[in-house]
Amino acid sequence: MNTSVLRIAFAGTPDFAASHLSALISAGYNIVGVYTQPDRPAGRGKQAKASPVKALALASGLPVFQPLSLKSEEAQSQMLALNLDLLIVVAYGLILPQAILDTPRFGCINVHASLLPRWRGAAPIERALLAGDEKTGITIMQMDAGLDTGDMLLSRTTAIKTDDNSASLTARLADLGKDALLDVLKQIQAGTLSTQPQDDKLSTYAAKLDKEEALIFWDKDADEIQRQINAFYPRSPAYCFYNGQRLRILQATVQTETTTSKPGTIVHIDPGGISVACNNSCLLIKKIQLPGKAEISIKDFLNGRKEFFAQSKLFSSIPT
Repeated sequence: MNTSVLRIAFAGTPDFAASHLSALISAGYNIVGVYTQPDRPAGRGKQAKASPVKALALASGLPVFQPLSLKSEEAQSQMLALNLDLLIVVAYGLILPQAILDTPRFGCINVHASLLPRWRGAAPIERALLAGDEKTGITIMQMDAGLDTGDMLLSRTTAIKTDDNSASLTARLADLGKDALLDVLKQIQAGTLSTQPQDDKLSTYAAKLDKEEALIFWDKDADEIQRQINAFYPRSPAYCFYNGQRLRILQATVQTETTTSKPGTIVHIDPGGISVACNNSCLLIKKIQLPGKAEISIKDFLNGRKEFFAQSKLFSSIPT
């Protein structure tokens, strides 16, 4: 297969997108332009930082475009001049107006991290975890003017494990997405691509995560809190308060034992973790982070600050 026949532009921003761009480069596809969001301030110094997609594109000698919007005549003329066969979009973060959708000969395709039409929108991975879905996957779709409403070209499925967090699930979906994208490109070149419309009646919306959703309320069931912890790690970890300090909970497992203790009560402490009462169940906290400190396992934390946590004391949803 001659992968240099198609004139392709790629649009994406985070690491998830960069892994797909890397797969295209490795496969020898003819990438004539890379679109990514403008550099953003990052770190303590708030210095402008290139996105992972931009860093990869520059290292690979690919032309990079960073328009603030694709709605301007300048941005649309710029893309038109690339004479594109296809635009591949992966977690780009900008809206594609109809003029852009109509520019490439084969249109625009998107790699979306859910089994559409479930979890259309900005945070499909996190919403699947929060909802306790048993499976998720990758859908490659032909883009239209709607929000993730285009016809589906190919989907791949993976089970969601009880210990999956946003990081582990994102990595697995990136691997699925890369392989699925390459398969779709082969079908485009072979002229064998088929489409399937989405059933709008089955759609759900994956709203962007709000930091307020990361606050733990201990009167919920342990498995619900565990899903919350998994969904918010590592981008914006779930948190509560202990001894007046904000305490991030980074890893936890559900315990089978039941309890009559008040929700938030520390039931037991040992190097394996801190057992905390929830609604008729317990959650074993295994990894935490205090303000200004690095992530640390409970075992290592207790080695240095054994008296910090005490049985019968409370984890709270408000500073106390």
